[in-house]
Amino acid sequence: MTNNLTGKVALVTGATRGIGKQTAIAFALAGAKVVVSGRGVERGKEIVNLIQKEGGEATFIKADISQATEVEAMVAQTVETYGGLDYALNNAGTEGKLAPITELTEEDLNKVIDINLKGTWLCLKYEITQMLKQEKGAIVNTSSGYGEVGGANLSPYCASKHGVMGLTKSLAIEYAKQGIRVNAIAPGPIDTGMPDRGTANKEALENYISTFVPMDRMGTATEVAQAVIWLCSDAASFVTGATIAVDGGYLAQ
Repeated sequence: MTNNLTGKVALVTGATRGIGKQTAIAFALAGAKVVVSGRGVERGKEIVNLIQKEGGEATFIKADISQATEVEAMVAQTVETYGGLDYALNNAGTEGKLAPITELTEEDLNKVIDINLKGTWLCLKYEITQMLKQEKGAIVNTSSGYGEVGGANLSPYCASKHGVMGLTKSLAIEYAKQGIRVNAIAPGPIDTGMPDRGTANKEALENYISTFVPMDRMGTATEVAQAVIWLCSDAASFVTGATIAVDGGYLAQ
């Protein structure tokens, strides 16, 4: 079995940068028709142009995944454009404000939960509704290493990513007999800019990596994208309800 996805349709949320961007490109390189979704219109169109210049097929759909009507419309437009939906990466997310819980507001909490957890739930609802019509499909949710462990000053983020893992397991069980697989990835420190925002300076980041990542480096968005492609492909046809850590050994400790 290979990762050849020729003729398939893939939807990627949070696709305008980082892991989402590289996964959209990876889907296209594997032969899929790709819907690039996010809130950044210009960045989204740039990625579509990049894919098209390489001979791939892609389109951009603007959507705020915290809004049910926009998620429903995103999936409907995907089907209208390409005739179906075979794969999805639910990647859109935010780390939110990094601070102790005593310094966070309810608004700070809601922002993270609305995007990371509620948004993922909404995407799953409408993606699965379409995949049930096709009696097949594969979905990957972006969780985090912090979906399995805690982190100081990250309470909303950790809670949301633990929730994503719970959604993944529950829906994998609900739809296993209907031919729909649901898995998750748990990226560790990935060179997308997010780890930098959680550390004081470059030296602090390097110390963190050398202390907590056995492979002693950050991963790349492309490495995470390849895990997503594998999970969606027929090579992973008996894999559902799993969370794949792409973290250089962080969670193995």
